[in-house]
Amino acid sequence: MKQDRIVILDLGSRDSTAAARAIRALGVYSEIYPHDLTLEQLRALDNVRGVILNGGPNRDENGNVVHVREELLTCGLPVLAVDCPQVAGVPSLASWPEGDTAMQEALRTFVFGTCKAEANWNMVSFIEDQIEQVRQQVGERKVLLALSGGVDSSVVAALLLRAIGDKLTCVHVNHGLLRKGEPEQVVEVFRSRMKANLVYVDASERFLGKLAGVADPEQKRKIIGAEFIRVFEEEARKLKGIEFLAQGTIYPDIVESGTKTNKMVKSHHNVGGLPDDLQFQLVEPLRQLFKDEVRACGLALGLPESMVYRQPFPGPGLGVRCLGAITRDRLEAVRESDAILREEFQKAGLDKTVWQYFTIVPEFRSVGVRGGARSFEYPIILRAVNTVDAMTAEVEELAWPVLHRVTNRILSEVPGVNRVCYDLSPKPVATIEWE
Repeated sequence: MKQDRIVILDLGSRDSTAAARAIRALGVYSEIYPHDLTLEQLRALDNVRGVILNGGPNRDENGNVVHVREELLTCGLPVLAVDCPQVAGVPSLASWPEGDTAMQEALRTFVFGTCKAEANWNMVSFIEDQIEQVRQQVGERKVLLALSGGVDSSVVAALLLRAIGDKLTCVHVNHGLLRKGEPEQVVEVFRSRMKANLVYVDASERFLGKLAGVADPEQKRKIIGAEFIRVFEEEARKLKGIEFLAQGTIYPDIVESGTKTNKMVKSHHNVGGLPDDLQFQLVEPLRQLFKDEVRACGLALGLPESMVYRQPFPGPGLGVRCLGAITRDRLEAVRESDAILREEFQKAGLDKTVWQYFTIVPEFRSVGVRGGARSFEYPIILRAVNTVDAMTAEVEELAWPVLHRVTNRILSEVPGVNRVCYDLSPKPVATIEWE
């Protein structure tokens, strides 16, 4: 890496991501690492100009206060401790100043004044660095990419195609949990337009069989993640010579899956769902990026805006939007209602202004009236939120005419549904997805 770097060690802070983003906003690259990073690991990183020890309320790890390794405090790099009463002998702040502007100014003083870092990080330089790192990691060997067709995996595909060309094979697995028309779209875009080596695998019955009767959301995510890997391993054996698995893992996936000083919110299939006996080395060039940075990376790589700003879609797909144990009737209900919502949002121009919107089908039913008789059917829950980095989110204030059109269409066109609700919960306290 040619650009300067600031390392943030997480000693229990809830502000590590905010600090990292603030540093990047100054034009300097930053990365977050666990508190127990070794001196050897630190020295293996290129162009580190300073270290921030970021403490906070999660500093207690299994009953013990977390500590940084003493060797890092005397390694010769500038160190700033924030909310770390357990650390002595280095410049410190009792806490971050309140407000984004004040935090950025405190960081500006440390990053440019103390560390003498240069503002030399941007998406172009990031892409150049990642291409170089991928080529060093992979060499002449082959890479298999788990291509969902979402923003993250699409950007990875574009980056790897530039880095290693035909040594990349993309595998699109239809696990039966994709949105309406999505498998066909993925094949058309990547095989026809981008000329990628694309293997399409219809494993829908296989996945749905594994998920039968499974209600716990964490178990569902782990089953889906593990089964993905098994499918890729099978495809790799057919292709021969595959040693690497590429994934569209981004930093919010890692945070929400849990770190040493932050409790898990939910595991992501590409983080918490990976089997222990994984046969591949992982290639994850977007691992340190936030969602908005991934989109900027995609644009810099020349991907069309329609792909870069495509609706976010979780790896486990509709499996986390069909709450509880998945049944085929509710799976089709969420698929069809989601298609209606997307169509109506596009008509209203909301597809360009709302960050993420989707439908959810719970496993409970309610009483309604249909055809003059009692019905006992499922509700559909609508979700529409805006966010910058997916770490926090606010609910979109939808116009009543839009809500009415969506509601009327769902109630008349989706079998087994007699009620539509709108989720008004921000993140936090809620998450964006329900599972």
